[in-house]
Amino acid sequence: MDFDRTLQIYAELAVKVALNVQPGQRVMIIGPLANGGASLEAAPLARRIAAAAYRAGSPLVETIYGDEVQQLVRFKHAPQDSFGSYSAWLPNALSDHVAAGHAVLSISANDPDLLQGESPEVVSAVLQSTARDMRPFREQISRNETNWAIVAAASQAWAEKIFPGMSADAAVACLWDAIVRMCRLDAPDPLAAWEAHLGNLAARSEYLNSKQYSALQYTGPGTRLTLGLPSGHIWVSGRSASRNGIPFTANLPTEEVFTIAHKDRVDGTVRASKPLSYGSTLIEGFSVTFERGRVVSMSADRNADTLERLLDTDEGARRLGEVALVPHGSPISQSGLLYYNTLFDENAASHIALGNAYKFTLKGGKEMTDQAFEAAGGNRSAVHVDFMIGSGDLDVDGVLPNGLAEPLMRRGEWATT
Repeated sequence: MDFDRTLQIYAELAVKVALNVQPGQRVMIIGPLANGGASLEAAPLARRIAAAAYRAGSPLVETIYGDEVQQLVRFKHAPQDSFGSYSAWLPNALSDHVAAGHAVLSISANDPDLLQGESPEVVSAVLQSTARDMRPFREQISRNETNWAIVAAASQAWAEKIFPGMSADAAVACLWDAIVRMCRLDAPDPLAAWEAHLGNLAARSEYLNSKQYSALQYTGPGTRLTLGLPSGHIWVSGRSASRNGIPFTANLPTEEVFTIAHKDRVDGTVRASKPLSYGSTLIEGFSVTFERGRVVSMSADRNADTLERLLDTDEGARRLGEVALVPHGSPISQSGLLYYNTLFDENAASHIALGNAYKFTLKGGKEMTDQAFEAAGGNRSAVHVDFMIGSGDLDVDGVLPNGLAEPLMRRGEWATT
């Protein structure tokens, strides 16, 4: 693999397909919000993305870098009563950037185990303060107020977590190979391959929108769940449009079609099909039970306390905001790997998300007040955490408005063409 050429193709894809940068648009490159910036190891990709954005007509590209190791310095030396504090300037900077109609790209390359040895209570405090202070920015994203996207770059710590036992160089090379395959960078014409893929996802969402199911019924190992869908829900595929009408693809890779769950109409028990990496902690073998939309009980084979703290973030954290369908045959699923990164793992299996709902997944939602959105069935929360429930053993039925159910997925694959 010609790595330099591959990064160049990736950068072009990020600018032309993911963000679809328009002439005159500024671009902000960041990392996971809890880190405050992009990993230093993502710099080679970020620089190529900047060059591609300038070629697309951007007048200014800014990159905010974060040093993950410095987070550990904070945990070891900062005053114990300071972990409820977050950046005094970053939330406003991002909100102002979005309000002006400029583009935002996040590069994910974080260490899944970074905070594993730290106090779970302190980690939770940091995550909650981040969620609280970044909520206005996340609300803007939930309304698609600008074109935004997330891509990934390989880092040593992340690669070694996925490929244990390898040398650092070999692990990083394997992770880059995976990113190349999952993002279709190895196709003869990656841009054309993405256009075809996005067209297929759009056709799937159009079919689901024509059905306007009132609910989905899930049946699988440890799962018996009925998940209501609000009237006017919109199934969204890989490509969306910003407030200014700019089409963009928020996630590279993406294999899902998704919509809004009704916050008050979820009943039954669902068992996660993959572990959830949250706050440098792996929550494994967990199930949650819902009554009238709210999580009333949960269990986990490992790190149940972390899941409980997540659910206690606020009232909305115990309700669902999103439901997504992904075929078991997706390339990410077939890789057989756990990536410890939501961008990849959520595209390996059908999933649901605890917490905030995206307003653009409800007809008229972007124009609704928060109160009207909640009255229509939309959930609001400071968090949005996806966890995987799909597998080769999961069946999904769509419940029509007349109450009749029909097969939608069987053994994890689409039952309809």
